[in-house]
Amino acid sequence: MVRVAAAHGPGIPGAAARPPGLGRSRIPASFEWSLPSLAAFVAHILDKAGADSAHIIGAKAGGAVAMQFAADYPARTRTLSVIHVPSVERDRNISEPSFAPQSARLGSAASKEMVDYWANMFATAPEIPAKGLLAAVSKSDPARDGLLQRIKAPTLLMTADRGQSQSVEKARQYQALIPNSRLVVLQSDGYHIAASNADECVTNVLAFIKKARKGA
Repeated sequence: MVRVAAAHGPGIPGAAARPPGLGRSRIPASFEWSLPSLAAFVAHILDKAGADSAHIIGAKAGGAVAMQFAADYPARTRTLSVIHVPSVERDRNISEPSFAPQSARLGSAASKEMVDYWANMFATAPEIPAKGLLAAVSKSDPARDGLLQRIKAPTLLMTADRGQSQSVEKARQYQALIPNSRLVVLQSDGYHIAASNADECVTNVLAFIKKARKGA
């Protein structure tokens, strides 16, 4: 999921841009499941909302879409926040949307209720957009493709210190390629920190946006 926050006035009103086919959104005819197409879909959401630019926030696969958007639409990206830097695992079997038990994704601190909630959400997710999103992410390598260097907006990257999906060193490699960026490492053994460490993520993102607005 990618969240766009227009940041008018003192608050930060936001809207979630889910991939086509999730929620009430429809899959456009002949839609190409690629990161550039998904970034264009986010731009379409901004157009519909009447927002010229926004603070772009993405988690996991949504983080890959958010980075693509920031690279392709620099004038429309006020800040970029990526919660858990998306990793590239080209050998994944994209016919299985969950890939790992939810307890591994959420970490050892997650309650049984949280694990059950996410397991049910994955089990009931529409097949086409779930596979399409993951296929789009698996086809891209932002470090290799030169995408990270094209990101011009102030950027916050967040990752877990013990997350199984990606090392802190890999996240630092990504961060080093993005101008005007910083990395925050949270203490967690899960890799969906937007869920397992939600309060910390929100606090860090809001502080980052506030600081960027003051700097501007």
